[in-house]
Amino acid sequence: MHSQHGIGRFLGLGKIKVKDKFRDHLIIEYDRQEKLYVPTDEMHLVQKYIAFQARRPKLYRLGSKEWLRAKNRVRLGIQKLAWDLLSLQAMRLSAIGLSYPADTQWQLQFEELFPFEETPDQLKATLDVKRDMEAAKPMDRLLCGDVGYGKTEVAMRAAFKAAVDNKQVAFLVPTTILAEQHYQNFILRLKDFPVNIGMLSRFKSAREQKEIIAGLAAGTIDIVIGTHRLLSGDIKFKDLGLVIIDEEQRFGVRAKEKLKSLRLSADVLTLTATPIPRTLYMSLMGAKDLSVINTPPQNRLPIKSIVVEYDEDLIRQAITREISRGGQVYFLHNRVLDIERVKEKLSRILPSGVKLAIGHGQMPPKLLEKVMFDFLRGEIQVLVCTMIIQSGIDIPNVNTMIINNAHRFGLSDLHQLRGRVGRIDKPAYAYFMIPRHEVLDGEARKRLEAIQEHSSLGSGFKIAMEDLEMRGAGNLLGEEQHGFIAAIGFDLYCRLLREAIGNFKKVGISG
Repeated sequence: MHSQHGIGRFLGLGKIKVKDKFRDHLIIEYDRQEKLYVPTDEMHLVQKYIAFQARRPKLYRLGSKEWLRAKNRVRLGIQKLAWDLLSLQAMRLSAIGLSYPADTQWQLQFEELFPFEETPDQLKATLDVKRDMEAAKPMDRLLCGDVGYGKTEVAMRAAFKAAVDNKQVAFLVPTTILAEQHYQNFILRLKDFPVNIGMLSRFKSAREQKEIIAGLAAGTIDIVIGTHRLLSGDIKFKDLGLVIIDEEQRFGVRAKEKLKSLRLSADVLTLTATPIPRTLYMSLMGAKDLSVINTPPQNRLPIKSIVVEYDEDLIRQAITREISRGGQVYFLHNRVLDIERVKEKLSRILPSGVKLAIGHGQMPPKLLEKVMFDFLRGEIQVLVCTMIIQSGIDIPNVNTMIINNAHRFGLSDLHQLRGRVGRIDKPAYAYFMIPRHEVLDGEARKRLEAIQEHSSLGSGFKIAMEDLEMRGAGNLLGEEQHGFIAAIGFDLYCRLLREAIGNFKKVGISG
């Protein structure tokens, strides 16, 4: 991409005679096969075109005003984005933030109950969060960490710090199953402390939900864990001090609009296991502080990742081997329509004593809850399930996963799913099964190659970057902003955004 002429196709280097001497030039082809020859001493005017989408960019014509019009259109759109970002930041900076006291003796006792040794990154992230909470301005911190690296423990310590100072905590999660698991973990960790915990999701009856809502309004519930139900209009907090959001990108547009209003007054801690796109966005706007957990937990082993054609003998061997060492298995089939047939097929090829069950999001809540509890207690050995297990389900005894039709999943999804096994010091296995004799398209093949290649500990950053290159950053910046990036390239987009933010800051828009 040339800063003055727009997007073209790089054809390589060539020598051109200039004043009786041959000089190296970059050759760039534009629309209608027009060519631009750029001297190597002007290479600073040319950048690699990057945009977060798979389709080929539009080439511009040399000498036309189309590139200038595109830049001006994007500049106006970016100015609106910069205004929105800085206005939100200004409102937060002008708000009266909560200032929590230093750690109490209860806080120290609570943290000593953590059954594992903290990693250095975990400790640093915890200190970052506490420092924010003790400061006068509202916290808005992004906590990035690979699957299973201890983000939840950092969040739990922050929640406890808020609760012992008589502030309410809302812990937002994307799925009912994850809400239930977080709820049980909080109950277990807080059983020796006078902290009242509630949960809001479709697992709760209408009467139970009504009681929890009343408790939030009266201030008798200190910590509430729930799905998007927490963002409904009938939810009122007596004194909300901290909002924790697990994987914010999984919430819908309306939910995010509600979150914006919560951010104006309460401290906000956002957790994510797919850091590259979110870190990119937040660093652009400069409105979030960032903590990263890169250190794997002690004794954690890499998950052995195997891409293979569907093979019933291999499935039987993998499942029986895991059961023989006292473990459990996820068999993931992401189609509710025929998941019963898949379970029956597995029953026929496995030994008669193996106990199987089905779990998916369209089941009645009470039945799904029972299945998950039975699986958690080890009464079920093989859970035939959909992607309902993707977000945060943590059952250390499950150390083999088989994903059927793995070619249909996105790369980040495959990495998230793989992270549901390998939570203890046992070797863990993830089998990515593809149909026999089926020719995969190029993108599916690249995804499977990447998931097999990046199987080392802490590979979440590499996976996220691969995913960006393959299919783009999705709707993270909004469709309009991604259209702007596609039109002029990411490098120029960043420069224009920094310029717009700098101009607004000069006149005091950011407070």
